[in-house]
Amino acid sequence: MNRSQAKLTQGIDWPIVGLYLALVIIGIMSIFAAEYRGDDNVWQDIIHPGKNYSRQLIWLGISLVLAAVIWLTDSKFFTATANLMYAGGLLLLLLVLGIGKDVKGSHSWLVIGGFQFQPAELTKLCTNLALAKYLSSQETDFTKLRSRLIAAALALIPAGIIILQDETGLALVYFSFFLVMFREGLPGVLLVIAFSGIVLVLSALLVDRTVLFIIFTVITALVIYFSRREIKRKRSRLALILGVYAFCGLFVMFIVPFVFTKVLKDYQVRRIEVMLGKENDPKATYNTRQSMIAIGSGGFWGKGYLKGTQTRYDFVPEQSTDFIFCTIGEDFGFFGSVIFLAIFVALLFRIIFVAERQRSTFTRVYAYGVASIIFFHLAINIAMTIGLAPVIGIPLPLVSYGGSSLMTFTMLIFILLRLDADRQMVLR
Repeated sequence: MNRSQAKLTQGIDWPIVGLYLALVIIGIMSIFAAEYRGDDNVWQDIIHPGKNYSRQLIWLGISLVLAAVIWLTDSKFFTATANLMYAGGLLLLLLVLGIGKDVKGSHSWLVIGGFQFQPAELTKLCTNLALAKYLSSQETDFTKLRSRLIAAALALIPAGIIILQDETGLALVYFSFFLVMFREGLPGVLLVIAFSGIVLVLSALLVDRTVLFIIFTVITALVIYFSRREIKRKRSRLALILGVYAFCGLFVMFIVPFVFTKVLKDYQVRRIEVMLGKENDPKATYNTRQSMIAIGSGGFWGKGYLKGTQTRYDFVPEQSTDFIFCTIGEDFGFFGSVIFLAIFVALLFRIIFVAERQRSTFTRVYAYGVASIIFFHLAINIAMTIGLAPVIGIPLPLVSYGGSSLMTFTMLIFILLRLDADRQMVLR
């Protein structure tokens, strides 16, 4: 390597690049396995893209060009344009509401010429940059309620617009930014409150309301009894306990039923009920059941690459997108799946390592944002394929077919690499 080449690649974190390429290659191999049939003319499909794997190769080429452009860009560009990118992302989301295209039940796609993409994917990147910009600002005091509310709004505004596009799955990913905020000082009690909210929702769906009311009343009475000494010293504690009791009752009796009857779509409600065992709808469970059969049929070592029968006979719908993991499970078994997940875990830990070595708050926040987004996508997608979460259409990062997704994750990772290369600088 000559001096100019060495200077060009100076500072790049090669472990992240290697893990990125490994996942992309596994993704293309898995998409190929999900679609290939014995009589396919592979070279013709590559030259004249007629399959998802051939189109994914084109998207990979475009993504790598974008990666090269990002690597050659000054790091200060991303701090200087973060707010402008966020505003542009919101504008694209609003544009979708007006002129977007319906694809598989969601109104979340823009078509420009022959190019079709999901702005909700790209806006994750814009939101991450804007949040990093805000939290690294000298004017931001994240111990103040006002600053925390502004940071939360940065994440929730695009999520709200995406929900209006009937793309609930991608909207949920924006809650990953709250993990970043916890790293930057958001009180842990809020995480406890959020977990309690999840428990309340599950209780409202699984337990009879009268029984729940009795349980809440008994728990409240016990808390008051054991806290009687503190209550005597401070009457406001009694008001707080009764307020929590009233809120839990209202939440279970009115808010949850309202959301499930007026906000969520019928198919979304059915999927949640099926996941919780309240409904046994063969249509609603078909995708997940076939995915679980495919993964289970792989056994410990798998059936071998391109030898999966569930894949070969098209039993699993959306196998190259939402259910790509079942292809890996069937072909490479439990052993291969563990190795695959280990690559993802290694990528997450490496990104966190990179985050913690930064002098710049901007880069640290951005890096944690990248890790959080990847973690949410990974956890929810895998949970979907094995029946632990409702099917909400979240792709597996760098692996599932999809140009918008591949480009977005490539840009997320290579912007991080660019910022990390200048880690001795303090970016704001």
